[in-house]
Amino acid sequence: MIYGYIRVSTVKQASEGNSLEGQQKLLLENGVQEENIYKDIYTGTKVDRPCFNELINQLKHGDTLVVTKLDRFARSMIEGSKIVNELIDKGIRVNVLNIGVMDDTPSSKLIRNIFFSFAEFERDMIVERTLEGKQIKMKRDLDATLGRPKKFKKAQRDMALKLLENHSYNEVSSMTGISRSTLIRYNKEKRGY
Repeated sequence: MIYGYIRVSTVKQASEGNSLEGQQKLLLENGVQEENIYKDIYTGTKVDRPCFNELINQLKHGDTLVVTKLDRFARSMIEGSKIVNELIDKGIRVNVLNIGVMDDTPSSKLIRNIFFSFAEFERDMIVERTLEGKQIKMKRDLDATLGRPKKFKKAQRDMALKLLENHSYNEVSSMTGISRSTLIRYNKEKRGY
């Protein structure tokens, strides 16, 4: 039996370049019957994908699993290699349309590991670029944070700290709406504690 698996990370991606419809069309053109195509809208970084799990349980010795690209299958080398190796060990062929059929030959193992490494590298680069972008934003915008956004802007915090020079924490808290404990924390941060 020939089975297919298609996946998009988000509903938005489903309507863009790597759509479920586009992937399904490729699988149908390569001999997969429509009723044997399993679909997920889950990120590739998640191992627990409902339709993928159902498909894995359905596959038997002699079956073929067809996917359009390696990154539809898995994003990390460790996870991808593990799944592909388990399938091959069970006698299941894995056909990645933009690479070819994977089996247990040494050349197939080498190609498989290289492609999984590139998929993982690409994901890591996206994460790194995102973090760099957030750090650049933080340098430009003093109110920007990498975590949960601060409730009070820098100007509000500075004003409250200025008021503390002549008023108590409770007085400043009632004037600004900033809690006493938050004022204490801001004051400690200012002093470098």
